[in-house]
Amino acid sequence: MSNTKVILVTGSAKRVGAAIIRAFHSAGYRTIIHCRDSVDDANQLATELNHQRPDSAAVLVQDLTASGGAVLLARQALALYGRIDVLINNASSFYPTPVGEITDQSWTDLVGSNMHAPLFLSQALAPTLTQHHGAIINLIDVHANTPLQQHTLYCMAKAALLMMTKSLALELAPNVRVNGVAPGAILWPNQTPDQSAQEALLKQVPLGQLGRVEDIAATTLFLAKDAPYITGQVLAVDGGRSLGALTGA
Repeated sequence: MSNTKVILVTGSAKRVGAAIIRAFHSAGYRTIIHCRDSVDDANQLATELNHQRPDSAAVLVQDLTASGGAVLLARQALALYGRIDVLINNASSFYPTPVGEITDQSWTDLVGSNMHAPLFLSQALAPTLTQHHGAIINLIDVHANTPLQQHTLYCMAKAALLMMTKSLALELAPNVRVNGVAPGAILWPNQTPDQSAQEALLKQVPLGQLGRVEDIAATTLFLAKDAPYITGQVLAVDGGRSLGALTGA
């Protein structure tokens, strides 16, 4: 078994997940890129990284909301390089679920990706993480604490992920550290808001600007590599947005 550390990042074909993969790859990790639908993006990223350093990146495709999907991904990831040192639960569905329109499918999707999969991945990989004194980092949300209008299911799932972070930090100590990162306004959604909506959002951010995906990636790298005495904590990377009222944002 190689002594090179290995990281698995769920939902890492693009956006924030891809930035995290690149940051850890630059720090010398072998990287496992997970995706569900963005296979072309994932393969392109792996090709880019393997060109920089051979056999340093691999792609796994799995639907984490499917029955047994998280456990299967854990087994596949462990089989690739024989170890996992860092698990980052980044994969997340996000869309409104107004009361009256909540369905079993939206429950399966939002709770499945934001709570169920992180828990079962963490459980399945706990032995290898314990063996290698590893770390789990969960991508949470500022709205785990303050609800977002018409996003009840999403906020519930992220709130559960926040509590899971603290609970697992207690249960898996002292050999595995478990922390969270709560991004604020980092990227506009795939459907970019109009100018007035953008301005309204930025007024809620004391630093007055969007963050960068690199801000999230750097924070996860810090928690994994340079924070040996930090566990059970959630770092808000939000430009100060969580200091004010978020309702309706």
